[in-house]
Amino acid sequence: MKLSNTYTNTITFQINKVNVPETAVIFDDADKTLRISLKSHGFNLLKYYFKTPKIDIDFSQNMAKTDKHYVWNNKSAFLDIQSQLKETVDVVRISPDTLLFKYDVNAIKKVPVKINTKINYAIGYDILDKFKIVPDSIKIIGPEILVSAVNYIETDTLKLQGVKKDIKTTIALKLPENIKQLSFSASKVEVEAKVTKFTEGKLKIPVTVINIPENINLKYYPKKISVYYYTSLENYKTISASDFQIVCDFAEVSQNQSFLIPRITKQPDVLRRVKINHDQIEYIITE
Repeated sequence: MKLSNTYTNTITFQINKVNVPETAVIFDDADKTLRISLKSHGFNLLKYYFKTPKIDIDFSQNMAKTDKHYVWNNKSAFLDIQSQLKETVDVVRISPDTLLFKYDVNAIKKVPVKINTKINYAIGYDILDKFKIVPDSIKIIGPEILVSAVNYIETDTLKLQGVKKDIKTTIALKLPENIKQLSFSASKVEVEAKVTKFTEGKLKIPVTVINIPENINLKYYPKKISVYYYTSLENYKTISASDFQIVCDFAEVSQNQSFLIPRITKQPDVLRRVKINHDQIEYIITE
């Protein structure tokens, strides 16, 4: 019968900070509480005595800001406090009138994630393209002097043997454990890559010599050299000699040098391990 009566009791609420800006670090708030006088039937108030209740303090609203503090005022936040409690409970009074949250400003920096791998593929198999990393970058939050020193974050080493299927897994990040003042937006990433069959190809490519002076008649040999490349079976049939260009620059020839140096100046992007079977092209100058 007593619990069915209406009472007005003052209850201490612990504070739960929500929507604190990423750049802000709040200090000295562990002992802050709100004493809220509530009016309701005893049945509705009883639950607040079994454990210390919590109330949200929203930093995105009802909050003023000075150079050193976030300032919360109970008058502007009264309706917010009332809305967090059930309609069967009326808020009579909130104390203290004001809460001050001391803060400092942090820097935020976005850095790329670099993957470490130690993978042995099955014979005739290889990764088709680069690894896809999600997220491919993370945010670091902390003091400017510490944040500026970090330019990238590495993953733990992904170790696999005899791989011939697509890769999809989760890898932990190597976060600097000795820097307690830093926080990170992620502690692990998802990585995936397509694995497919690969094969070797070979094509004869014409050699072009550039920057030959007009008064020189140049003869060189061989006129064509072989290019060896490694590519996926999917791309093998699409590769042709016209996709390559091999050039020798006569302007690079030093005095008493009797050979030209061939270089591949054009090749398809889908190739892997491209090489030529000649590192010198012999030449003579005739009148």
